[in-house]
Amino acid sequence: MSGHHHDRGWRAAVRYMRLAPKLWSSAVNDAVVAELAPQPGERVLDIGAGMGSATVIAARTGAEVVAVEPTPFLRSVLRMRRLGQRARSRVFVRDGAAEHLPVDDASIDAAWAVNAMHHWTDVNAAIAELHRALVVGGRVLLVDERFDDPEHPEHDAHADRRRHLHFERVDPSTIGGQLEKIGFMVDDAAATAFAGRPAVVIRARKG
Repeated sequence: MSGHHHDRGWRAAVRYMRLAPKLWSSAVNDAVVAELAPQPGERVLDIGAGMGSATVIAARTGAEVVAVEPTPFLRSVLRMRRLGQRARSRVFVRDGAAEHLPVDDASIDAAWAVNAMHHWTDVNAAIAELHRALVVGGRVLLVDERFDDPEHPEHDAHADRRRHLHFERVDPSTIGGQLEKIGFMVDDAAATAFAGRPAVVIRARKG
């Protein structure tokens, strides 16, 4: 399955264990779900779901959540976490990546990705998959925190990670332009604040 090579192997598992508190729960994931406001009966997509911070919150709204995660270790954690949820029957954990979404055409009402865009290995393929998966009018919210911004509260804590790992910096105007080109209506594509943190934020709907 597609995904950044840094997300595979035992080193990735060790790294994600160190990041576990943030991956388990975060204000950014909370704010993403609140803004998209999944409704009972909707089917929504968490791309790069990690340990399920946004997934479990979205499932509590009554929506069905497809949690797509390319890293085996994180999928295992999320599957265990799912078992402890009252809404577990509405959570579906799937192996996949933004470039290969394991969902049917026009089956998703809303989709999001939090701190996942910089892992995408083929942005054009990821955007094409979003377009394929969403219903007409389906809403999208993509957020990548800017940990390299000195104003970010975790800037210093992520310094070592930035030195050892290389990911492409996300250009919101480029992503927004690509979304528009394929048929999305883009409401916002900018480097701005989100949940009180510097971030790249892209809001769109499928036309």
